[in-house]
Amino acid sequence: MSPLSSRLKHANRRARVAWAFWDWGSQSFNSIILTFVFTVYLTEAVAADADTGSRDLGIALTVAGAIVAVLAPVTGQRSDASGRRKLWLGVHSALVIGCMAAMFFVRPDPSYLLLGLVLVGLASIFSEFAGVNYNAMLVQVSTRETIGRVSGFGWAMGYFGGLAGLVVVLFAFVQPEVGIFGVTSDDGMDIRAVAVFCATWFAVFAIPLFLFVPEAPPSGDPTRRNILASYALLGKRIARMWRTERRTLWFLGASAIYRDGLAAIFTFAGVIAAGTFGFTSTEVIVFAVAANLAAGLGALIGGRVDDRLGPKTVIVGGLTTLVIAGIAIVAVPEPPMFWVGGLVLASLVGPIQSASRTFLARITPSGLEGEAFGLYATMGRAVSFTGPLAFSGFIALFGTQRAGMVGILLVLILGLVAVLGVRPPERPSGVSAPAAPR
Repeated sequence: MSPLSSRLKHANRRARVAWAFWDWGSQSFNSIILTFVFTVYLTEAVAADADTGSRDLGIALTVAGAIVAVLAPVTGQRSDASGRRKLWLGVHSALVIGCMAAMFFVRPDPSYLLLGLVLVGLASIFSEFAGVNYNAMLVQVSTRETIGRVSGFGWAMGYFGGLAGLVVVLFAFVQPEVGIFGVTSDDGMDIRAVAVFCATWFAVFAIPLFLFVPEAPPSGDPTRRNILASYALLGKRIARMWRTERRTLWFLGASAIYRDGLAAIFTFAGVIAAGTFGFTSTEVIVFAVAANLAAGLGALIGGRVDDRLGPKTVIVGGLTTLVIAGIAIVAVPEPPMFWVGGLVLASLVGPIQSASRTFLARITPSGLEGEAFGLYATMGRAVSFTGPLAFSGFIALFGTQRAGMVGILLVLILGLVAVLGVRPPERPSGVSAPAAPR
């Protein structure tokens, strides 16, 4: 290998690692702020009561989701055209970081609930916008031959980063009576300090991307447009996709369905573990740690399978196995079965999510990745009610959490059936199909 080739290979590897570290850092918002720590603080300690807090949090996140659904495709389209994906990723990341830092001022008093909800809602919006450009940059740090393993590596880094951040938060701030920097639970200081920690964590691990990942060139249409003209262009683009790229639209719809089922698995896993299988709070946390590890390792392995067999094989095989494991958990409601089946489910969520990202990246014309992933986010938001509705609706109909689990399985089955009809991406040159059995 020539010195020049060696330097280029090293630079590419450095760019991939830097890109993945952004996902590691961004999980401080998704895992700690949004899922496990700060939203719980809002509903339990800031709101007048948990029911009111949960209702208001749901409203805030619903409004945020609606804004994302409306604006995500256009923001992606405009960053494609201007060749400023990295710039807008930086702007939106900085806004998420600022919102998290400002959460320090949310004290445990109902008068601060609105401030907390606004900050969480805004951070959720900016996080989704950042994710559109981050996903689009996948094609800048990979080739058609390596896109699967690079995407899987990024997903794995996200899971591991969330896990690492949770461990630090648990043992440095939440569990000790006197945590790091002398913080205690008085006046909610331990959780408020966690918000500052999360902002710092994200900022530190986002820096390498902006140093080592090159900016994408403009898509060839850098003309400045007002927002209405951008929507008109988007409408023409969707109409053209219906005529000539119907596979892309079908995949966006199918993936939105099963991705919501995947989200429901993680959303309700802890509730099911405690309610149906009798796990204690400590056992739920231990299972969550094991599940994140399984998901990260699964994403790493799934990325290599993606490059070898194609993303559709990973998606269909993963969803099929998920349904089988889910049926086993429903049929045998015993803790050992939940451990085994639950870890199988966790290990497959990452590969399916990663392969979905590479599927879209492989079939999207060059220079339009930001717009495509904006539509990806929008379609996901448009059906984001299906998993929770199936879970809660089946519980309402049949009166048990086991019935709710069946509802989630039906969403996954619907997504599996929908994606079966989507033609897979063409296999990149140099990657042969597996030999047929003799």
